[in-house]
Amino acid sequence: MNNQIGNQSEVLFHFTLTLADGSVADSTKLQGKPAKLKMGDGSLTANFEACLLGLTAGDQHSFELGPDDAFGPVNPNNIHYMERRQFAAELDLSEGAIVAFTQPNGAEIPGIIRDVAGDSVTVDFNHPLAGQRVTFDVEILTVA
Repeated sequence: MNNQIGNQSEVLFHFTLTLADGSVADSTKLQGKPAKLKMGDGSLTANFEACLLGLTAGDQHSFELGPDDAFGPVNPNNIHYMERRQFAAELDLSEGAIVAFTQPNGAEIPGIIRDVAGDSVTVDFNHPLAGQRVTFDVEILTVA
């Protein structure tokens, strides 16, 4: 029986996320391990899940998603300027480094170092793919 992916389906699939410049942002094929998803569990955004609805095992499809449908636009309120002294002296603060920050509730959130100028460090808390157009290639392995 070839079930279609619905709102409560469990799906085993391979995916590749490619940026507009052709570079691969993420790929289960490169990792050698497919992704497992329970539709509606929040592990994918609603827009990514909507791309999967109706597909069946064996289907391969490619979806183009703009920033609003993928990881959202860059939010300038998520870019913060901090003083260098707020970081441990041994911490690598080079541009592009990812630093874990602990929120007041104890959860960790990653921040990307965008710039270091003197004692000022620019930290971007947007999703690393925010503002990016992506191609979402999927290969559905099983649907339950």
